[in-house]
Amino acid sequence: MKKHSNEIEKDFDILTQFALPVFTILAYFLIAIEKPEYGVIASLIAQPFWLYSSWKAYRKVGQSGMFWTSVIITIILTMGVINYWLK
Repeated sequence: MKKHSNEIEKDFDILTQFALPVFTILAYFLIAIEKPEYGVIASLIAQPFWLYSSWKAYRKVGQSGMFWTSVIITIILTMGVINYWLK
C-alpha cells in the first residue's frame, strides 16, 4: 500500500521530534567529555532534522534566521568532520 505524501511528512515529523534532540544532546555530551571528533559527527547527523524543522518554520511563519543559522552550522560541522576525520 502506497503512503500519501502528507502521511510520509507526518511520519518524518515524528522521527524529527525524537532524532533532533537525541543527536543534538549526544553531540554536546560528546564534546563535554572531550570527544569532539565524535561530537561533530553526532551533530552533523542531527542537522537534516534541524534543517527540516527550520525550513518548515520559515515556510510557515517566515523565521528565516533559524533556517540560515542551520545552513551555516551544517557547513561549519562539515568542516569539523573534514578536520577531525579526513586530515
